[in-house]
Amino acid sequence: MKRISLQAMIEASIFAAMALVLDLLPSIKPTPSISISFAMVPIFIVAFRWGIKTAFISGLLWGLLQIAIGDYYIVTPLQGFIEYFIAFSFIGFAGLLAPAVKKLASEGKKALMICTITIGVLLGSLARYFWHFIAGVIFFAKYAYEAGKTPIVFSFIMNGTTMIFSFLLCTIVICIVMSIRPELIKTNKRDISLHKSKAS
Repeated sequence: MKRISLQAMIEASIFAAMALVLDLLPSIKPTPSISISFAMVPIFIVAFRWGIKTAFISGLLWGLLQIAIGDYYIVTPLQGFIEYFIAFSFIGFAGLLAPAVKKLASEGKKALMICTITIGVLLGSLARYFWHFIAGVIFFAKYAYEAGKTPIVFSFIMNGTTMIFSFLLCTIVICIVMSIRPELIKTNKRDISLHKSKAS
């Protein structure tokens, strides 16, 4: 089993902190249950640079930082574990497409790279909000009944809306960044120099 390098761990920590900072910025909140932002972008960058394992760790660190600074809403230990440990970690599923993204970037196929990044962002977003949906059904049923809906329908609407618009916002931001600086997904000087030589 391949070990995670020190560089990868340092970057996972730095990008988790960046995600926390972005999450503290004002977000789009059409209702108290919906919060739309691009705070996941740093974790997606880690995912495409280092792959799923390092991105899982970065997402987990982000969740831990949320709790550490008191920016959380926890009603039970299990709900907190699901929403801040598991859900945040699962953003890392975007890293499944890291090899494909790196290959397309090295070949200079920018359009295909952007499409693959979009699929990866969607995968990570779905993976995260699946767990928020589960937590919503189990732990926030009273809000659903107050709104005249079943817990499944209420959680699906709230978390589905948040997921869709956060996915779109993150996709726009990360695609712009990667279009301008595709070398960001490279993890060593040799890869960067190869990318630049092919681009020229």
